[in-house]
Amino acid sequence: MSTRLNKYISESGVCSRREADKFIEQGNVFVNGKRASIGDQVTEKDRVVVNGSLIEPRAPEDAIYIAFNKPPGITSTTETSVKDNIIRYIKHSERIFPIGRLDKDSQGLILLTSNGDIVNKILRAGNKHEKEYIVMVDRPITDSFIEGMRGGVPIMGIMTQKCEVKKETNYIFRITLIQGMNRQIRKMCEHFGYEVVQLERIRVMNITLKGLGVGDWRELTEKELDGIMKMTETSSGTKEASLPKRRVGPPTTAWSSRPARFSEGENEDKPARKPAGTGSKSAPRSAPSGAKPARKTAPGKPKPTASAAAFGTEKPPRKPGRPTSAGSKRKPAAKTLNRAPKGNAGRRGSSR
Repeated sequence: MSTRLNKYISESGVCSRREADKFIEQGNVFVNGKRASIGDQVTEKDRVVVNGSLIEPRAPEDAIYIAFNKPPGITSTTETSVKDNIIRYIKHSERIFPIGRLDKDSQGLILLTSNGDIVNKILRAGNKHEKEYIVMVDRPITDSFIEGMRGGVPIMGIMTQKCEVKKETNYIFRITLIQGMNRQIRKMCEHFGYEVVQLERIRVMNITLKGLGVGDWRELTEKELDGIMKMTETSSGTKEASLPKRRVGPPTTAWSSRPARFSEGENEDKPARKPAGTGSKSAPRSAPSGAKPARKTAPGKPKPTASAAAFGTEKPPRKPGRPTSAGSKRKPAAKTLNRAPKGNAGRRGSSR
């Protein structure tokens, strides 16, 4: 079976596909002794040399899979020019990239891997792989809000898929999505006149945050990896697998008089455009407070379960998201989750 040359090079761990194309254009890539061209196809039997070095794609069983508890303020991108990018924060010895994105303002679970083939299988909405979140909003949650969120919300001209939503406290709810639209939960809440104060992803498919402190990362266990492979066995990695999008016109709803006008895009790190004429503010940006040194999770040891208590309060602060500087009299913002259990091994590969 043949593979596009830039993908073959990328899977070896040498560089990204974009960088591979640059090397090909510069004439630094040879296939079986001949200078390569953009778009060339290769097989495992071909001899590929990049910048004078013979390469081989990494075997699937040698791929890297890690779970990372992203703190607020870290951007889910591989672009090294972006300050506080996720790759620089983790500092893994191998080339890895995030599976999907998580808002810069949000915290929680994000998976990273060196296996490009599995990314779309996990992310495509049509494959129905779940992502679970705990969300704190700025005012009391009503039953009608919960029902409205469950039934689908018009954002960016598209009706979101129906989803599971459960009220945890007066200000906190739990939501499970199979989609990954740009800042989806924040926009869904804004549609009903709510503002997200804090958002944490606690699960992706069969992987959870249990025992993983803010800023910590660990490799997936064999059991977790087997679970992912079984779940993605019949998943498609092509765009055709996506669920049909329900287009909607400008929303007119009893929930909110504000029109849902947002910038399009799949990049969850891109700031959402403010609804016209509302003067609403974007979600708060807060650095992780009181975070302990990162720790490696010890497999098999009982871990605390994520719940509404993760935010350390049932009621949001009076001025959500405003950091409290040293000596300030302002009431501190809600605490970020830091559940690293005591007695575990030291931190692996991350730095402040």
